[in-house]
Amino acid sequence: MTPSNDDVIFVKDLEKRFGDFVAVNRITFSVKKGEIFGFLGSNGSGKSTTIRMLCGIITPTSGHGFVAGHDIMTESEEVKHAIGYMSQKFSLYEDLSPFENIRFYLGLYSVPQDQWNERIEWILDMTQLNEVRNRITKDLPQGWRQRLALGCALLHQPDILFLDEPTSGVDPITRRHFWEFIRDIALQGITVFVTTHYMDEALNCGRIVMINLGTIVAQGSPSEIIAEACPNEPDADLGDAFIRPAEPHSRLYHPLVPHPPVRLRAEPRCEQCRDHRRRL
Repeated sequence: MTPSNDDVIFVKDLEKRFGDFVAVNRITFSVKKGEIFGFLGSNGSGKSTTIRMLCGIITPTSGHGFVAGHDIMTESEEVKHAIGYMSQKFSLYEDLSPFENIRFYLGLYSVPQDQWNERIEWILDMTQLNEVRNRITKDLPQGWRQRLALGCALLHQPDILFLDEPTSGVDPITRRHFWEFIRDIALQGITVFVTTHYMDEALNCGRIVMINLGTIVAQGSPSEIIAEACPNEPDADLGDAFIRPAEPHSRLYHPLVPHPPVRLRAEPRCEQCRDHRRRL
């Protein structure tokens, strides 16, 4: 696999070890410009380790990776300036107002001061937080705080936005509104790389990669993965595809990857998958 001109993220045989433990095991994939790309897996599957390598936060043990044209092995600082990153834990200052948080991050991202007023108004309008710009952030509803965190990640106008489980722990209505916001961002030409363990959220992605025990077990569009993992099951969904054990004949699944029990939030609709879950 070699990168194309449309690839804004490209990794090949990327590996991360912590002593003898292999957290990410020689994974290979690419992301196109303007995609909403999903990276799915259960807790402990290697999702967050992968995204931290791609963001230049930790150094891979081996392999190759390029993000926004920069080598993640040797140009981690350049990578950090080219991307926006929103972690699964709220990372802004809760004792500051949205306006003060935005102004702080403008300085952190070294945005020229003559652009500050324009960027502040742009983010407040885009996140629909203008009316609460001077309220203390900790007093805002969680969904509003998430919009603020996402807006701050966009202040320096990055080409790629990394979202690490951005809707973890929020209610379904807030999740739905947040994804509407993400789709609006993607329409502006920004590439969105999102990790999640919510299977219904992955349907918002054009392509997804499923990772388990640090190894990619499936990749493609949601419909392709469902059709391959659950043939002749018209009611199957991504939850069914994720829990399905590896099958040697499948081109999407690696035959040597063991599949431990995965705790999903809904009973699979696929009968074969329900039988499999009951045996686990």
